Amino acid sequence: MKAFLGAAMLAYLSIGASGGTPVNDALILGDTLPPKLSDFGLLTGQQGLTPAAGVKPYKLATPLFSDYAEKYRYAYVPAGKRIAYRADGVMAFPVGSVLIKSFGYPADLRKPDNTLRILETRLLIHRASGWVALPYVWNADGSDATLKRAGTRIDVRWTHFDGQTKSISYAVPNVNQCKGCHSLDGAMVPIGPKARNLDEGFLRTANIDGLPEKVDHIPVWNDPSSGGVDARARAYLDVNCAHCHNPRGPASNSGLFLDWGQADRVALGIGKRPVAAGSGAGRFSFDIAAGHPESSIMLYRLASVEPGVAMPELGRATTHAEAIALLSQWIKAMPEEDAK
Repeated sequence: MKAFLGAAMLAYLSIGASGGTPVNDALILGDTLPPKLSDFGLLTGQQGLTPAAGVKPYKLATPLFSDYAEKYRYAYVPAGKRIAYRADGVMAFPVGSVLIKSFGYPADLRKPDNTLRILETRLLIHRASGWVALPYVWNADGSDATLKRAGTRIDVRWTHFDGQTKSISYAVPNVNQCKGCHSLDGAMVPIGPKARNLDEGFLRTANIDGLPEKVDHIPVWNDPSSGGVDARARAYLDVNCAHCHNPRGPASNSGLFLDWGQADRVALGIGKRPVAAGSGAGRFSFDIAAGHPESSIMLYRLASVEPGVAMPELGRATTHAEAIALLSQWIKAMPEEDAK
């Protein structure tokens, strides 16, 4: 693994610190697909860890799991334009905006900003015709990233939290696979920056119309001080599953809806028989068998890496053991009569 030594996290937290080439708004608004990430002028420095002027880093309370990759998120909104607040769903970013997400691995997950290798940077560009997804893969020397519309695979090794070495074939998605998750009513949309999941620093410094004085945030899934087991499990499912599992998403035919505001316990999967799981259900009868995580299809699929069984279907070659432990605790605590 190529090592990037230095203050990676400090660079990430530096808001618009670069005084170099300005962001290329004409390229963002155009209809071309630039071959190099640097063409946009959005990120600068080694491995693109320094945002250009006007590009703001942001963090999520509970992030999407992607094979333990570290993620660095940024948003660009053109000068003079504003984001529109939405109480539910992703906030409305104006045309000309770009959402940026870089994926990388430290050599040791226990020291996340010590040595780092950025693998790819994904852009979601809001053009007049709609949102466009473009994946860029970084050169070995970290000097620039090249457009890979067909996706690719990258061998990655790291030291895990338990001190063991892990290795995977990391998948950079192709543009059609991006549409598989970033879809609402059939249109490409962002899925991450919902007000309830965004850090206060970004919310209060970005230009957002209609932002209330207080925003109710979802809990941090792995921080017990931020909420109880039920709330943290629901937060995890909202971020990792609900972009597909909602009435307007790609998995609407499943009848399993995992969005944060879902109040129907059957739609949430409790005592619900699968309608579209096929062989993915294994030998089990209910999406969630109250009191029995070992008999719940949800956990069976989250624990699997077998194609056709594993959920989510994309962006995962490993099992998120810590999240499965939380969800198991959540299901185990459910009274069995809830399933009736």
